[in-house]
Amino acid sequence: MTTALHHSSFGALLQSWRHRRRFSQLDLATAAGVSQRHLSFVETGRASPSRDMVLHLADHLGVPARERNALLLAAGFAPVLKERGHDHPDLAPARRAVDAILRGHEPYPALAVDRHWTMVATNTAVAPLLAGVAPSLLAPAANVLRISLHPDGLGSRIRNWRDWRAHVLARVTKQVESMPDPVLLALLEELRSYPAPTGARPPTPTADLYGGFAVLLELQTEQKRPLRLISTTTVFGTALDVGLSELAIESFFPADAETAQALIEVSKSR
Repeated sequence: MTTALHHSSFGALLQSWRHRRRFSQLDLATAAGVSQRHLSFVETGRASPSRDMVLHLADHLGVPARERNALLLAAGFAPVLKERGHDHPDLAPARRAVDAILRGHEPYPALAVDRHWTMVATNTAVAPLLAGVAPSLLAPAANVLRISLHPDGLGSRIRNWRDWRAHVLARVTKQVESMPDPVLLALLEELRSYPAPTGARPPTPTADLYGGFAVLLELQTEQKRPLRLISTTTVFGTALDVGLSELAIESFFPADAETAQALIEVSKSR
């Protein structure tokens, strides 16, 4: 009874991931090198997948580490990837790598976030940019997307708020579509509810926006100094820990010489 339940729930999970990736049964069977008949039996619970088959199908569906463990559990197997806290001794080398990247990016801002965009670590260039943000938004488990768009956060100081909002919502929407997560879904709805700051300029016409090379973050400091930034995302490509696989480093670079000089001056004044 228990085994049948495991297999049935695995089949339903597998099918949901296949639909999410817009694969037909034939598409997945062909890509994975298995018969469509066998795949159909696995999805309906008439066939029991091996541990290797679960991982093989997960590979071809691009299932993230956390959900890969869920597939294994549903099929009756132990998770293959551990999930240790960020402060776990085993992850000390990874923490050192993150710290080195953050420090090495100074005087430009960079921060590490988890899968829910919770701030995990920052370099010293971030704090000056957060001056004036409501303390409640900076309390432990601070969310960087909430800080960026909230009226009491950086929302009123982002000069291209509508463009940045569209960029942020698109990123979170893509995350939710790729990996269903109730916390991310709630965050997405919250971000959508924030009102535009008074005087927010109209969105950049699509043709002009996509004629550029990246969506800029145009941020005004408390001293009314404009900063124009572009961002990059760095992840651990070979992570074998669930939490580490979901950690991302967001690094901001100056988009012009004036911004570079302003950030250098801020770093010297600290």
